Amino acid sequence: MAFEELLERAGGMGLFQVLQLATLFLPSLFTPPNLLLENFSAVSPSHRCWTSVLDNGSQIPANLTPEALLAVSIPLGPDQQPHRCRRFRHPQWQLLDPNNTATNRSEAATEPCVDGWVYDYSTFTSTIVTTWDLVCSDQGLKPLGQSVYMMGLLMGTFVWGILSSRLGRKPMLTWCWLQTGVAGTSTVFAPNFPIYCGLRFLSAFGLSGSILITTTLIAEWTTTRWRAVAMTIQCCTYSMGQMGLAGLAFALRDWRALQLAVSVPFLLTFLISWWLPESARWLLIKGKPDQALGELQKVARINGCKEAPKTLTTEVLKSTMEEEMTCGEAQRTLLDLFQVPILVRRIWVMSMVSVCIQLSYYGLVLDLQSLGRDLFLLQALFGAVDIVGRVTSIPMLSLLGRRMTLASFQALAGACILANVLVPQDLQALRVALAVLGRGCFAITLTSITVYGTELFPTSLRMAANGFQQSLGRVGAIAGPLLRMAHQTLPLLPPLSYGTVPIVSGLVMRLCLPDTQGQPLPDTVQNLESQRHSAARDNRKAVIITQSTWL
Repeated sequence: MAFEELLERAGGMGLFQVLQLATLFLPSLFTPPNLLLENFSAVSPSHRCWTSVLDNGSQIPANLTPEALLAVSIPLGPDQQPHRCRRFRHPQWQLLDPNNTATNRSEAATEPCVDGWVYDYSTFTSTIVTTWDLVCSDQGLKPLGQSVYMMGLLMGTFVWGILSSRLGRKPMLTWCWLQTGVAGTSTVFAPNFPIYCGLRFLSAFGLSGSILITTTLIAEWTTTRWRAVAMTIQCCTYSMGQMGLAGLAFALRDWRALQLAVSVPFLLTFLISWWLPESARWLLIKGKPDQALGELQKVARINGCKEAPKTLTTEVLKSTMEEEMTCGEAQRTLLDLFQVPILVRRIWVMSMVSVCIQLSYYGLVLDLQSLGRDLFLLQALFGAVDIVGRVTSIPMLSLLGRRMTLASFQALAGACILANVLVPQDLQALRVALAVLGRGCFAITLTSITVYGTELFPTSLRMAANGFQQSLGRVGAIAGPLLRMAHQTLPLLPPLSYGTVPIVSGLVMRLCLPDTQGQPLPDTVQNLESQRHSAARDNRKAVIITQSTWL
């Protein structure tokens, strides 16, 4: 925690932190469009079977209306609308007779869409559904593809958490940006759905590292007083990206153009990221004081600290960080998370919370089509309420503390989802209102877990811990879309699961973890032990004062 003193000598919160946030603005802005891209690129438009009578111009009878031709070619589905996945084996001309009965219609032989489908291109000129016919018997491939993407996020978070702890934050971050940009751009050339899924997997693999390392770099270069504000600003950028996705999708109705638009910015960021410094905290913990001093002096120059050459020297650095540099933290690995008692409880509880939040969150935001027809408006509303939620997080984290804010808004988000189960489908406005409210609660929850999760672990294990818990959290993100596949047989299972798990996880976290509000960012396990003992002494003093007051 002595690093806070060095950071203050380098200018505290100054021009460097502003420039850092500005450089990270572009990848943060385009992170949500990549995560939520398939709300638009994978839309399933209205469709029906291709038939020669309707779609072969040379066989269309001139004296019949399109409605009549549709009636003799396509049977009615369960909703009494033209069936999406079956057609009459032969045109049923007798159905044009006004005296025909429902029995005659039901007895007519039907068959699957053996010649393909006809899609409604009025909203989107092309989606991956229309490109590879992910409908009818293949409709399950769409949520499967979403889960493959989430699998990339899972594996990437775990791998980059370990690599950035061993090899450094900056080199891993720049590689992640390059990989995300190249894989995302290559996706537009995918010749089939399996290759498309593979490239999306690689893109997600890189994007997960970008999310993880960006958050850590901001936290490690920001003072205690401004950390929550800086990280909330970054989270607000994510919200702006959600609103921007609605605008991009409205302007670009072809999935390939949209995919290209959300991928190229990562290549641009890769080109301008050369100036970003490595985390001086990480360099010190790894026993590289000379490099850490260079980075601190660079930051001090940007912040305009003219006295830095005198106040920031190798001797000052070593004396300030003597405990952290000599306690052997540089040799710690991921296994230490499960050998140090104070870390075991924290990593497992936060992993459980991450799983539950992401299961519910992605179950909600990746299923816009179930909430209404205007996907662009819904996405914009989700982005707008997300900004409100992120901004609200700042006073909430200060007033209620990290732990209470996270637990309370998890419960409220789950309650909104459960309430929507009771609302009839025809009350569309109320359903959208509850979904938007739940989305706002998730915004506060995601901001809180970002701040809280960073403050719970020491610098030497922060990336490994965050990588591990976010990796397990991606299991929830994978299960979220897959759970929707059970909707046809168990329609209540998905919404009940999405609503219940965040409430339960919030309660468990509230009971098992300490609050970290106002505490310096810990650099070592010894710092955590000191914080715990200090909190215990404060609690004992509070009890004594309370007892004295009663007397």
